[in-house]
Amino acid sequence: MSSSTAQLPDDPAALKAMIAALQAENAKVEETVARLKVSLRAHEALVQALRLRITRLKKQRFGQSSEKIAREIEQLELALENLEVSQASSEAEMPPEEDDAVTASVAEGKTVTVPRRRKPRVTAATPRERIVLDPGDSCPDCGGALRLVGEDVSEILDLIAARLKVVETARLKKSCRRCEKITQPAAPSRPIPRAMVGPALLVHILVAKFDDHLPLYRQQEIFARMGADIPSSTLVDWCGQGIRVLAPLVERIRTEVMKTDRLHADDTTVRVLDPSKRNEGIGKGVKEGRIWIYLRDDRPWGGAAPPSSAYFFSVDRKGEHPHKHLVGFRGILQADAYTGFKSLYVPDEDGQPRIREAACWAHLRRDFFDVHKGTGSAIALEALKRIGEFYDIEAEITGQSAEARRAARQSRSKPKVEAFRAWAEEQLKRIPGKSDLAKAFRYGLNRWESFRLFLDDGRVAIDNNPAERKMKPIALGRKNFLFAGSDAGGETLAAAMTIIETAKDNGLDPQAYLADIFARINDHKINRIDELLPWNWKPMGTVKAEAA
Repeated sequence: MSSSTAQLPDDPAALKAMIAALQAENAKVEETVARLKVSLRAHEALVQALRLRITRLKKQRFGQSSEKIAREIEQLELALENLEVSQASSEAEMPPEEDDAVTASVAEGKTVTVPRRRKPRVTAATPRERIVLDPGDSCPDCGGALRLVGEDVSEILDLIAARLKVVETARLKKSCRRCEKITQPAAPSRPIPRAMVGPALLVHILVAKFDDHLPLYRQQEIFARMGADIPSSTLVDWCGQGIRVLAPLVERIRTEVMKTDRLHADDTTVRVLDPSKRNEGIGKGVKEGRIWIYLRDDRPWGGAAPPSSAYFFSVDRKGEHPHKHLVGFRGILQADAYTGFKSLYVPDEDGQPRIREAACWAHLRRDFFDVHKGTGSAIALEALKRIGEFYDIEAEITGQSAEARRAARQSRSKPKVEAFRAWAEEQLKRIPGKSDLAKAFRYGLNRWESFRLFLDDGRVAIDNNPAERKMKPIALGRKNFLFAGSDAGGETLAAAMTIIETAKDNGLDPQAYLADIFARINDHKINRIDELLPWNWKPMGTVKAEAA
């Protein structure tokens, strides 16, 4: 008889009472489980609804640059993340990790494709540590000798925690026993002369600030947890001096960008501290500067020129700034309808413009989207559908040669574009001339040659979205570091973005690339600076191997 059975009472009445108590307790447990299941289903439905909402917003191609939509997406993604964390914490066990996507049903019979929990993927360069659990040489049951018949291998992904280290360089002095001459090796160069910062740490600070948007005061707190008290003023100096060291590379990148004959251009605001405005009582001592981007990207048509991004800072948005930036440029400029660009398109004495304008269909499409969203206009919706057909064709020919793209546009897109023009002119006669819809139509028709330029040149993009995407890091940075400390800080921001974004354009890890650059640049011959450009760069180890 088991011990549990022995503890049961012999009295039938007592047994009945015990059974009744167990049944009541079981009923409560079942009720709790049912309530948790209902709550879990509600969580799952809400999660799927949020995913569907986010997917819809991201697919609203007619409003990609809408700050309102961007904010809504961010808020929904934050809510979704919190719900998923809450749901994961209530699960009894970890569900299996798969690699495929699934289609989940949501309310109202709608579906959305969401990824399963998949296994993390790591590169071949990721360090591996093998732990072998050996049962020994003897059988635990009979003591006989064991032989290996196989092994079961499982993997977990763990972290090697970041930590600081002090590199102490001792330069030994030795004297000659014969001539008494003192010999001592030369001191190795530092990324920043006389500064107590190594290449890896300096790059970590720069990339964290300008690419990961982590302000210096937060980095200071992180370093304090690692055991290093680095004053904020020192971090500021390291950033400024580090970017100054990279200045030759930044200027070479900007020069190379302007050598092309096709550019994307855009600009955005960046707040800059201005003590004079505080004294004048204007605002809170902050003025509005501008960051400009000029992008060379031939990848959509397989061009040989490496992608590169040149950022510039200016204290305002006057047209003199793009004129200065583009003084040596000749070719096609794809940008919005900013009036500061207008004089760039004026023909020269020979009747040909130095710079030709390629208009942005995404910008026009956005205007129709805003009208449709605000008024429900059927005409605006028709405009969106027609422009969407142009984009469907573009999606099919992306990555093809310039000749193939031009041929496809001439045979397939051109008839649709010309039909859009005729339809737009007809609609403009029927709607109020001062309406937002009429303004959208006039915006397109008044720049029609610029809007149709992409049809005749397979190298030209249909829109300026590549440049607009390059402005997203600036927008993310605004939410974190809020403003630049001065005009010089704006220049530093533009220089840092130039080299970091160009490195990313060329498929490089900016952390690894810049760490190698800082370790070499002060000893590198200035007339061979092009060897360190992102598209020409080879790691130091590769260079030494080739030399050997």
